[in-house]
Amino acid sequence: MKQDIAQIRQDYTRQSLDIQEVSSNPFAQFEKWMEEAINAEVPEPTAMTLATVDSQGVPSARIVLLKGADEQGLVFFTNYASTKGKAMASNSQVCLNFFWAELERQIRIIGKIEKVSEAESQDYFQSRPRASQIGAWVSPQSQVVPNRAWLEQKFIELEQQFANQTIPKPEHWGGYRVIPQYFEFWQGRPSRLHDRIVYEKSDNDWQIQRLAP
Repeated sequence: MKQDIAQIRQDYTRQSLDIQEVSSNPFAQFEKWMEEAINAEVPEPTAMTLATVDSQGVPSARIVLLKGADEQGLVFFTNYASTKGKAMASNSQVCLNFFWAELERQIRIIGKIEKVSEAESQDYFQSRPRASQIGAWVSPQSQVVPNRAWLEQKFIELEQQFANQTIPKPEHWGGYRVIPQYFEFWQGRPSRLHDRIVYEKSDNDWQIQRLAP
């Protein structure tokens, strides 16, 4: 590598985060930060890293898109037969991470996964662009395929098959809800003395604490 990546660094100076100023409800604090990220026109503000651990204890992480959030949890949609789908079927504990570099912020969420209702999956699937609906049928996600031409040909075939009709949701595709047990709100600060405010679920209440950076 031509550049010394160990010397790449940036001091964070934009904002601060005080335990006296955050909401007592982590979902409200999450909503506030998400709205600020959207209003700041952060690229892909709903993009989040989803980390899973499979039945062999092997971790894996990838980016998925948040499609819903309320006090029930955070929702995303994917292929149930994918690598992440199989991992979540064997181990329901997952971690989400949002990183908004422009705001020097991260949110880390640990929780338990569950599938959303079939009705919720159906409603969201029908709201998707038609090409995305066909894509859900085309892709045997995480499986080996011959080449890209194979995918494109299958797309054309299914486009013709579903012409002039409503595209049904595949049985292997649907939504998941992450039910949080832990939130961490991270705000970059100068000299690497970052602000870290965490919420941990205790019975029916949330305990709020500050962590060392």
